[in-house]
Formats: sequence, structure tokens, C-alpha cells
Amino acid sequence: MRVAAVDDSGRLLETISKPTALAQGREHVVREISGSIRQLLPTFAHSHRWLGVGVGVPGIIDLERGTVDSAANLPGWNDYPVRHELETQLGVRVLLENDANCAALGEKWLGAGRDVNDLCMITLGTGVGGGFVVGGKPWHGVTGMAGELGHMTVIPDGAPCACGSRGCLEQYASATAIRRMAMEAVAKGTAPGLAEALARHGQEVDAQIVFECAQRGEPAAGAIFETVGKTLGIALGNLINALNLPLHVVGGGVANAWDAFSPAMMRELNNRSIVFRAGEPRRSQHKATAITRTTLGKNAGLLGAARLPMLAEKSACCSLAV
Repeated sequence: MRVAAVDDSGRLLETISKPTALAQGREHVVREISGSIRQLLPTFAHSHRWLGVGVGVPGIIDLERGTVDSAANLPGWNDYPVRHELETQLGVRVLLENDANCAALGEKWLGAGRDVNDLCMITLGTGVGGGFVVGGKPWHGVTGMAGELGHMTVIPDGAPCACGSRGCLEQYASATAIRRMAMEAVAKGTAPGLAEALARHGQEVDAQIVFECAQRGEPAAGAIFETVGKTLGIALGNLINALNLPLHVVGGGVANAWDAFSPAMMRELNNRSIVFRAGEPRRSQHKATAITRTTLGKNAGLLGAARLPMLAEKSACCSLAV
């Protein structure tokens, strides 16, 4: 859990980070959030007006009710009135938003997307999230579920996904997927370097360790990131063909392995998207859609959450983000 006071220039006045104690229950987590916000108030109360609180939450959000409809990483939070509880405890306006939408909005405000009004953000973390900014604001779709990019099918009849489908992007481009593919390669006996890493780290092989193996030239680790890049290229090709947005930003922890997966991603994208190819420099009459890494890193979602009350108010201010 990260909480920050942010002014209207995007300056982080103060930040608090602490573990999210989900095991202690949702009421405890909300109290921790409100307590951290109260702790930050003295840092800017003398010089800024407290406008409100923006909260980025993983999962599907009911924006009207201010509740979490479903979130795999927040067991027991379904239909919990997060917004109402925080507003009651803090006495100030609270805006709830999907965390990937917050990251997209942060990149639009201060990051890679500051020069465009429309963009798509793909976040590669424990799962794969997505968010759209259209006309400078988060785009939610008719039921508020736009941006579930992790559940785009990239391999028909591929690995089963918790969503009930198969072959979802999340099963090939997330940190969890990278670990699963590494464990599968070790079980087949085709990845001695990964097996050694597995033994060294006591079964706790994560995406970073697989990336380090790939950097050392371990073929199986390299093949895993080839899969990450290929499936991302398929997803991006579909997105660009359908929407032709000017910018697609890739963020999340797995984006730190950009050098390992981006060559395969760009090759696959060129093969899959006629719209992307039409924007190549030799066809200068068309504007190309850009693919880039996040420039804000882990602060993208925090800054995007803080931007929510500012957009609602449309005035100079200071706001808090979670």
C-alpha cells in the first residue's frame, strides 16, 4: 500500500509505503489507509487546499456505488463500500478507480502520454491489467469493465485461466505466468540454468530471477521471454488494428525485462498489424502508433489516482492518492 500527498504540478509532497495487511480484513486495511492519510495532512495543510482522495484498486470497480465488484487479489472485498467507508472516516470526497486506469491516467498527465489525448496502458505485474485514456480521461466502457486486456485470447485453447477462458494474455505475459513457465521447463528437464536457480532460491523462482537467467544466456529463460514478447505482440496488434490509438504504454514490474521481450514483441506486432505497418517511416503520410515503456515506473498509478480529484474539481489543488 502506497499513500502520497500530491500537488497539482505532480510533485510528491510526501509518501508512505507499508504492507497491505489483507489477512487482517478489509476494515483494517481501510483504517490503515485513512490513518496514513491523516498522517500526511500536516505536510501540506498550511500551504495547500486538500481537494480529495483518489484510490486505485485492482479488479472491477462499480464507479457509481464506490465498491469493488470483483478482485482476485482482494478476497472478501466484493460489494464492500470502500468509498463510503473512507469518506465517512475522512470527511472528504473520495474517488475510486481501477489501478490500471490510474496508471494510464498518470502516464497521460506526467509521463509518456503527456503529448496525446488518447492512449492504452498495459500493466504486467502479478496479472496483466489494462487501462484506456480517451479525450484525456479514463474510459470505462458501458459496464465499467473496459481494459481487461489480460483476458484477451492470444493462444486459442492455450493455458487455462482463472477467468474461465483459455489462452489469455495473463497466462503468458504476467510475472505469475513467467514463474509457471519456468517451473514447467524445469520439470521437463530442459532448463538446467533455471533448475540451478530454483535450487539456489529454495523453490522461490520469480520473474526477476528468470530475467537474470535470460541475461546470462540460459536458452529456456530466453524462450520464456520470447513467449512473453510474442503474446504481447499479438495483443498489441489486435488493439492497434481495432482502435488505432496514438500510444501504447507498457508498465508493471515485468516491464523491467523490456530488453528481453521487446524484440519478439515488435517482430510479432509487425507481422500481425496492418495498421501498425502503415505508420512506418517509409509511409510518412500516416502517423505511427508508438509503443513505449512507462516513464513513471511504479509512480504511474499513484500519480493517476491523485489526478482523479483534480480532474473532478478542475482547479489548482492538492490531493491524496492510494
